[in-house]
Amino acid sequence: MSYFRIQAAQVDQYEEDGFFVVPNLLDAEEVALLSQIARADHDLQKKKASRADGEGGAIDLVVSNELSNDSIYGAIVRSERIVQAMETVLLDEVYHYHHKMILKEPRVGGAWAWHQDYGYWYHNGCLFPHLASCMIALDHASKENGCLQVLRGSHHLGRIEHLKVGDQTGADPERVNAACDRFELVHCELEPGSGIFFDCNLLHRSDQNKSDKPRWAFICCYNAKHNDPYKDSRHPRYSPLEKWSDDRIMEVGQKQWEKLRAEA
Repeated sequence: MSYFRIQAAQVDQYEEDGFFVVPNLLDAEEVALLSQIARADHDLQKKKASRADGEGGAIDLVVSNELSNDSIYGAIVRSERIVQAMETVLLDEVYHYHHKMILKEPRVGGAWAWHQDYGYWYHNGCLFPHLASCMIALDHASKENGCLQVLRGSHHLGRIEHLKVGDQTGADPERVNAACDRFELVHCELEPGSGIFFDCNLLHRSDQNKSDKPRWAFICCYNAKHNDPYKDSRHPRYSPLEKWSDDRIMEVGQKQWEKLRAEA
């Protein structure tokens, strides 16, 4: 089985557009296992938080700064296919900044306001916008169930001031409206297992899920070693990230699934 390795054309796309999509970043077996585990994981349900979207809805998510050695989440974050790509686009060794699961449920899943991740990570002591994320679809992501939307090339704007939008932090609406007039809006419709790598200054959002289909997504966030924050915050400072073989995703995930089944 061949695993994803970033290509020069994708590096160019990342620099020009602020993002690129990788079909089948996780293969069918891997994403099916991730989905099974996530939906059976009682800790996710216990730890999930809800954030009002300012549009009458709310979005559920679980954020973690810690990496387990015996979970599929930790294996994905450490996987060579993702870490190597992040090191390539960020031009340095990277470390785990945090990871999160987005649980956008049918008919009730809330929206995300337009924002840049660096809009608020800036306040965590990160001097440079040298952070990036990889979002992996657990379910089919479509316009109907609130897929990710991006403004192609908007990372070139630099950081925009951010304000409170419901329980979320959103980019200045006046600037966003101007950006929407100048940049192409892209709906990132993804099949399960497909991933999108994106820059921390890329403007992105998602609509509420008014369909009868769920849209869960797993997001791995990384910071460059040279961008080690100058102060403590809710997310960690630099510590070395062990890079794992891609095969470990299935190996660790199968053990975790067996444990969950035994505990059920």
